[in-house]
Amino acid sequence: MKTTRLGLAAVLIVMLTTTACGTKHQGSVSGEGGKAEAEKPKEPYTMKILANGVKTEEFDERFRQLLKMKFPHVTVEYSPGGKGATINDRIASGSIPDIIRTDVPTLVSGYLDLGLGYDLNELVKKHKHDLKRFNNVFIDEIVDVGRDGALYGLPVPPYFPQALYYNKDLFDKFGVAYPRNGMTWDEVYELAKKMTRVDGGVIYRGFSSHPTNLLRDNPYSLPILDPNADKLSNPDRWMTLFNNLKRFYEIPNNKIESTAALDGQAFAKGNVALMTNQHSVYLVLPPELNWDLVSYPALEGAPQLMPQRGPAYWSISATSKHKEEAFEMILAMLADEVQMEDSKRGITTTLANPDIQKALGKSHPVYSKKNMEAVNVYPPIPYTQKRKAGLTDVPGVTQQNLLGQTFVDVAMGKMDVNTALRELDEKLKAEVAKQKSK
Repeated sequence: MKTTRLGLAAVLIVMLTTTACGTKHQGSVSGEGGKAEAEKPKEPYTMKILANGVKTEEFDERFRQLLKMKFPHVTVEYSPGGKGATINDRIASGSIPDIIRTDVPTLVSGYLDLGLGYDLNELVKKHKHDLKRFNNVFIDEIVDVGRDGALYGLPVPPYFPQALYYNKDLFDKFGVAYPRNGMTWDEVYELAKKMTRVDGGVIYRGFSSHPTNLLRDNPYSLPILDPNADKLSNPDRWMTLFNNLKRFYEIPNNKIESTAALDGQAFAKGNVALMTNQHSVYLVLPPELNWDLVSYPALEGAPQLMPQRGPAYWSISATSKHKEEAFEMILAMLADEVQMEDSKRGITTTLANPDIQKALGKSHPVYSKKNMEAVNVYPPIPYTQKRKAGLTDVPGVTQQNLLGQTFVDVAMGKMDVNTALRELDEKLKAEVAKQKSK
């Protein structure tokens, strides 16, 4: 994820030129008598930014220089969170950030419940900022999660679309044609059967996946916990999804690993032909692995849309004394020019701009040689429906872990799909009861 100095400089020049167009310069002539009116220097202060899990190096590479040049009077104090520096720790120490990187799964518990929620709608109106420049799925979801019509953040790249990866060397080795964009799950299944074999005493698997994120980010946008009741949502649909995936692990010699995470890591070892997983700049594949990707398979009867995990959001703390400039900083970090540079590095844009989408990976040493348009074959799927206001919820990570391990048990032959879904329903109800008792 290295940006060339030339690329970053170009972004900064454009950003600064744009800013200067509507700004009065020092020494400009104004007022009666044509006296020079010098701009009053802005008071220096510190803007505190917290982005849990995002390394300082990434923040510096993407945003630090831009913010320094656009806001020279501001000292940006950045924290990637971690032990002793979580939002709860910051509240306890009285050092609450001005800008917080939030996300949908933890928006309520890690932001709103802490009394930090601040509605950006008024600032959006004041700055006449067009929210339609963002993919509407991402804006609609953050508003829905807040449950009160407020806009608690603006979507920051990346988001994580699903794709089908394949090992080119294995397809070459066995003389089988590469996968293509627009394949169906049935076609991928036939390909997986063809590519699963034993050769020279080595087992070559035709297919692997990360079952947790594959099932969670499904083509129906199907939630795990029912939005309107304390039970598993739509068991019939879950049965369709389980059966579709289970058949791949019933192919002889294509045995699933003992956990969803381990199966998601199998492709990187070089003996797996196909893998469904997210496109992510954080997905590490060995440099010696000769891989490429195509669009996520289409499921018969489901919408032909791209399942995806949504982005994080830049949010402003209600306690901040610098809300106006915090919003300006957020807009700077989400500008078209910045997102274009992000996209070229392989970071999926949160904007609806097709030119920025098409630039995905163009300047990256690896992605520039890959079929990155695969992630844009279908539009992103609508977000998963949230729990009805007033109903007790279960943390998303708890739900998805239960889902993933339940499927692994099915794929390993420990139980049939009907039994598994019935037990998953019982486990979800138990988690709801646990939350109610708190």
